Amino acid sequence: MRTLRVAALAAGLLLSLSQLVPAHAVGSSSGGSHKPSYEWDLKPTGSTSQFRGLAAISADVAWVAGSEGQVLLTTDGGKKWQNVSPPGAGDLLFRDIEAFDAKRAVVLAIGNGEASRIYRTADGGKTWAETFRNTDPVAFYDCLDFNDAKFGLALSDPVDGKFRIAATSDGGKSWKVQPTTGMPAALPGEFAFAASGTCLVAGPGRTAWFATGGGDRPRVFKTTDGGRSWKVTDSPMASGEAAGIFSLAFHGPLFGVAVGGDFLKPTEAVNAASVTSDGGRSWKLVPADKAPKGYRSGSAFVPWTPATVIAVGPSGSDFSLDGGRSWTQFYDGSFDSVECAGHGPHAACWASGAKGAVGRLALAH
Repeated sequence: MRTLRVAALAAGLLLSLSQLVPAHAVGSSSGGSHKPSYEWDLKPTGSTSQFRGLAAISADVAWVAGSEGQVLLTTDGGKKWQNVSPPGAGDLLFRDIEAFDAKRAVVLAIGNGEASRIYRTADGGKTWAETFRNTDPVAFYDCLDFNDAKFGLALSDPVDGKFRIAATSDGGKSWKVQPTTGMPAALPGEFAFAASGTCLVAGPGRTAWFATGGGDRPRVFKTTDGGRSWKVTDSPMASGEAAGIFSLAFHGPLFGVAVGGDFLKPTEAVNAASVTSDGGRSWKLVPADKAPKGYRSGSAFVPWTPATVIAVGPSGSDFSLDGGRSWTQFYDGSFDSVECAGHGPHAACWASGAKGAVGRLALAH
């Protein structure tokens, strides 16, 4: 299955659905004109890379990272993009980037063995330092996230029957692989998806969650002590060779959503979304008539309206106004990742995906 997953995602199997023109807003919230409707304000990057890595800082600042080792940065709301790629990284697949501002960012390259690497910049991408290189040929790092400017975790698929965690306490300058004594055993065939950088998400304090697929059922793992110990919960969502939970999003310590599906069947959605109100101890399936209508690879809570969630995938984007319990599609184009950040007038949601696609969320006119 690892071969299928890597080949499918790396080669961009989903590109057949990634034409952004003539993609457009396709719906508005039902039930009254007082409810908002959204659209993506597209921000051309001039790139053909697939940007699965995305870091939103504000309405002006965002980073994207993707295929061919490419990292781009905008500081003017997407009017111009700077190519700030690490030198010599052209053969790498960047799948996650986490940034703290327009200067400091940490980017993850995926793959077996030494293809999994982490780079860090503190000067807006003018220079990069390689701060982690995986030396275990079995390990495969999928995603990373930070609780704050210092502490972060990176997730690898199972090694010797358990998922592996690397941790940093200095903002990504150094990483240490953690013992697996507190990690529950993986299921046969279980792994995480390196699809949008949100298979692992960090929460308040030293809380973090990661989600899986590939086995006979998807699961959600949770830590409250910075990755030293984990508890795992079964999910009611679908799983399979190419299916499971692809993305998690949390608002605070309790309320979360999970989205996914089968990336080989991007226009189908069977048991593809669920919600939790107890921090991930239990998950409730979203009924098919209220769920997104296709496979979704990314999700994020909208900061200025906490019950609003955005989900994206190769066959469209959806919003929920009730914390993920019901969804409305508003866009029929392709994105892989979505992230929201900022406060007040500087808050924004960004999305990124195939063929250099980037958009910033806006209210539909």
